[in-house]
Amino acid sequence: MAITPPQFLLHHDGDNVAVAMTDLQPGILQGRSVKEGTESSAVLNHAIPLGHKFALADLSEGDAIIKYGIKVGLASAAIKKGDYIHTHNMRSYRWEASRA
Repeated sequence: MAITPPQFLLHHDGDNVAVAMTDLQPGILQGRSVKEGTESSAVLNHAIPLGHKFALADLSEGDAIIKYGIKVGLASAAIKKGDYIHTHNMRSYRWEASRA
C-alpha cells in the first residue's frame, strides 16, 4: 500500500496556520503535524503556492498568527479559515516588535 504524502504541514499542533507542501487548489486537503504527527484535514478557499501559509481558524485583524508554536505575525485584516495568508493580510511579528 502506497503512503500518500501530506498536502500541508503544521509545524506544531497549536499552530493556527499550515504550510502548503505543493501548489494547492481549493477543496478538502489532508495534512500532518510535524512535531506530534497528528493527521488532520482542512478546507482551502484559495489556490496557494508551495511553501505558503493558509489559516486553520478564523482570525480577526490584530490576532496573532502562530507557526512553529510561536507568534510569527499579526493579521492585518480579518482572515477566514481556509484563506491564503501572505503579505496582503499579515504583518511580520519581528517587524512589528522592532518598531515598539
